[in-house]
Amino acid sequence: MLNNKKVILSFDLDNTLINNRKGIINSFNFALKKFKLGKINDFQIEKMIGLPLDEMFSKISNKNTSELVKAFREYYGKKGIYQARLLPGIKIKLEEFKAYSFLMGVITSKKQEMAEKILKILKINNFFDYVIGETEDRRILGKLDPSIKLILKKKYPEYRVIIIGDHPKDAMLATNLNCPFIGVLTGNHSAEDLLKYKEKETIIVRSVKDITIEIINTLIK
Repeated sequence: MLNNKKVILSFDLDNTLINNRKGIINSFNFALKKFKLGKINDFQIEKMIGLPLDEMFSKISNKNTSELVKAFREYYGKKGIYQARLLPGIKIKLEEFKAYSFLMGVITSKKQEMAEKILKILKINNFFDYVIGETEDRRILGKLDPSIKLILKKKYPEYRVIIIGDHPKDAMLATNLNCPFIGVLTGNHSAEDLLKYKEKETIIVRSVKDITIEIINTLIK
């Protein structure tokens, strides 16, 4: 028993549950090519995965980001979305968590409808009780939008949330929600990067498949 607490495990998507680097890189470069901005290094794009698209494009171009985002989604919706793969051990681990009656959700910088589609394509959508992503109301601040806290508090007032992700924005989200954080190292950020934004109530593991019930129990006090 987990101290008789009701628990929600809330996952990031890219580099936490899935590897969609190929789809994102191809979509990003498609947008750059469309506007004759030139291809950039793959690693430079990978380092930005997890940020909202507007923010990604603003780091490498002064062009109107809305046009670049539209071009990105043009390719991604047709091809890039199908280039996603589950990271090793994810489905087995989700099944384990479900057996313990945890609620599970996804909070992502991706467009919400696109995130829901990816989960269906990869056949893991039935594990999740909610998906929170970018909408017209949550476009600028992404994961740091205050409405996320209100949504979770309203829908799950008796539950303790644990945020799980690979990006500093996930650590910042956990800080904003005042909840525990499990950082995974399957992305492009080190343990030190994650701990800069969330030091207390934080455990760092190599990947989601390394999260144990004991670790969860440690964070739920």
